[in-house]
Amino acid sequence: MHIEAEAYAALRRHGEEAYPEESCGVLAGNLEGPRVAFATRCENARRDSPRDRYAIDPKEVIRIQREIRAQGLEIVGFYHSHPNHSAEWSSIDLAEAHWIGYSYVITSVANGVAAETRSFRLEGSWDEKRLVSEELAVR
Repeated sequence: MHIEAEAYAALRRHGEEAYPEESCGVLAGNLEGPRVAFATRCENARRDSPRDRYAIDPKEVIRIQREIRAQGLEIVGFYHSHPNHSAEWSSIDLAEAHWIGYSYVITSVANGVAAETRSFRLEGSWDEKRLVSEELAVR
């Protein structure tokens, strides 16, 4: 995955600002590559445990999808942060990932400071999906 430096900085900054809760958002760009042009912040809709879970309201995803299509772009993935935890997907991240073929970017935020950021691609099928590490190249 190729990501513009401004988008990369924005999703990491969002993780710091949301700390100690998880941040989340949508990555927009072009599926070829994929290439991320920008990151759009979303509200973490998880009110029961926002420190270790996230959810993006489907209505917000649809709204963002319409806005970026008008710019000739598409959703290429999603991002979220892990406060005081590694930038590795969890079993819950996998269970709640639904966009097969799309990227999921995770930033570890240690004591309010963005640390490692990694990207994973959701592969497989609904019955046997998996998150596979992918290279994250900042442009």
